[in-house]
Amino acid sequence: MKISVQGKQLDVGDALRERIESTVEQIAAKYFSNPIDATVTLSRQGPGFRADINVHVGKGISVTSEGTNADAHAAFDAAAERIDKQLRRYKRRLRDHHRGHATEAAAPAAQYVLAAEAEDFPEPETVDGWEPVVVAEMETSIEVLTVGEAVMRMDLASAPALMFRNRAHGGLNMVYRRPDGNVGWVDPPSRTQS
Repeated sequence: MKISVQGKQLDVGDALRERIESTVEQIAAKYFSNPIDATVTLSRQGPGFRADINVHVGKGISVTSEGTNADAHAAFDAAAERIDKQLRRYKRRLRDHHRGHATEAAAPAAQYVLAAEAEDFPEPETVDGWEPVVVAEMETSIEVLTVGEAVMRMDLASAPALMFRNRAHGGLNMVYRRPDGNVGWVDPPSRTQS
């Protein structure tokens, strides 16, 4: 497994780098035989440190976590503990992920990042007056999942929302994290239904 350890505006010492690499390797190997790669980023956040971990464990499956603390070692430990807990919770479902569903292919899609509307500019007079600026354009895919699998993927990636094609009926669906902490599920009726 390829592990990248980066520091944002700080130098990650050799001892911490080796500790991070061995810990991430142990956690990933505990649950997966062939994890793909991992990225760990340490940065300053206020008076302390923040550790972000992203582990790519399989095709389309990434696990992310973050940890903060006054000490860089403790910030990494908090993020690593969260990754370990997530993988332990979803271990069986992740291993059985593609069993029996080998013929269902993900649909290709385009993903765009739009610049936020600047607050210091005057309001457009009409709704059509503001055109968002495309900052980034990437290829992605819309996976065929059950609602439970979609919620699991959203939680593992610490994403606020996830679009997927519902395995039950083939329609596009979305799950998202609500402000109250619960998960919302958008399942529009198909066009053939009235």
